[in-house]
Amino acid sequence: MDISDQLKNLFPDHVPEESNTPEPEKPDYWLQDAPIICKYEKRKGKPITILEGYTGSDADFKKLAKELKSYLSVGGSFKNETIIIQGDYRDKIMDFLKQKGFKVKRVGG
Repeated sequence: MDISDQLKNLFPDHVPEESNTPEPEKPDYWLQDAPIICKYEKRKGKPITILEGYTGSDADFKKLAKELKSYLSVGGSFKNETIIIQGDYRDKIMDFLKQKGFKVKRVGG
């Protein structure tokens, strides 16, 4: 006797609701065909990760930058159609973007 049978015995008048399977999430961003370029640089001796090549709207790119910064718990900025993240987080950023549905290309090492 499984749990559903036991619950039916305890509550005979109860009608179970249909299980709501979550619908697949619609992307919050415009997904482009060309890959986003993910590269590593050092500026003033400190490592940074730069994302560029997004052809969607600036609002979407800013929203993506905010999500990346909160996901990685690091600082960063959005300037001149590029996202600058403090530190070398290329692998984590690439995994995050792939989960969102973007194509990512690693440049520079």
